[in-house]
Amino acid sequence: MKIRFLGTGTSHGVPLLGCNCETCSSTDQRNKRYRSALFLEKDGKSFLIDTPQELRLQLLDYEITWVDAVLYTHPHADHILGFDDLRSINRITGESVQCYGNDFTINEIYRVFQYVFKPVQVGGGLPQVSLNIINKPFNISGIEIIPLPVKHGKLDILGYRIGDFAYITDCSHIPEETMELLYGVKVLVLGALRFRKHTTHMTIDEAIAVIQRLRPAKAFLTHLSHDVEYNSTQAILPEGIYLAYDGLKVDLEEELR
Repeated sequence: MKIRFLGTGTSHGVPLLGCNCETCSSTDQRNKRYRSALFLEKDGKSFLIDTPQELRLQLLDYEITWVDAVLYTHPHADHILGFDDLRSINRITGESVQCYGNDFTINEIYRVFQYVFKPVQVGGGLPQVSLNIINKPFNISGIEIIPLPVKHGKLDILGYRIGDFAYITDCSHIPEETMELLYGVKVLVLGALRFRKHTTHMTIDEAIAVIQRLRPAKAFLTHLSHDVEYNSTQAILPEGIYLAYDGLKVDLEEELR
């Protein structure tokens, strides 16, 4: 399994419009963050987790031309507004893209992108997709995918576990039932907005506490705001915990040798 971080930023992205803070004015590319998304390859299949606004740019930047399925965490703007760009994948593959999420997410996608499902005119490209509501482990071409119910403030959203890897973003609380599903994970990606308390996201310290309880071999923090400057923050993180950055590629087989 190989993963690529397509974006690691919060809903505003980094740099933040009109901000001249240390992170936003940095020339270090690790401080420049598209909205959060992940690309995953396993056993000849490829998956996106979420489709943010910059999806077209992310796919171009990392030369991604084939996607078998999209795993949606939740339907906030920074996680779904690149949905229309899936039609470029259709053009290449000639196939419908399978999309998965909980009932809240799938119903919101139907609502926000109703022009796709109730076309009002002939002509113009429309993404060809199949929307699938999931609430239990499911299988794509022999690959088991385990949905991970977590809380994003009051919202019920999903993370995902695939084998020894798990991805959770935009999370403020992980229920005990979901923690049980996470034990044994060797590489964990977890959202950690900033150091200051937030009502709908984990802080960096809260994320560290979860990681230290689960004890994966490696953990990466994502969905980072402009309050998180890469170098100064990485310098104080515990061993085995890393800030993710746009373009970071992780080969799980190599990481776990």
